[in-house]
Amino acid sequence: MPYYETVFIARQELSAKQVEELTEQYSKIITDDGGKIHKTENWGLRTLAYKINKSRKGHYVLIESDTSAASVIEMERQMRLSDDVMRYLTIKLEELSTGPSVMMLGDDSDSRKPHREAA
Repeated sequence: MPYYETVFIARQELSAKQVEELTEQYSKIITDDGGKIHKTENWGLRTLAYKINKSRKGHYVLIESDTSAASVIEMERQMRLSDDVMRYLTIKLEELSTGPSVMMLGDDSDSRKPHREAA
């Protein structure tokens, strides 16, 4: 089965528990169809680049899965119908990522720059 990465943004009015329940609901759609969830990351409440539905913030969640296209289509359909999800995006991956995503590493800009030895 192909690999997929889905990121969705939930409304800021939701609690962390409600976002977790929403994530479990979408993960269940994938697992019920025989797929596997490889990684789920909650990136927390973050400021949006622009207003969406009069909101300036949203809860970001990442789901990496190994599933069929039909279950991804069903998950996206459920997201489209939900009032709690403001935006979502699913992309097909060649291979699964290893380790945490860039968003989970934090804002430590020194970790992305090559280190130089002092002479």
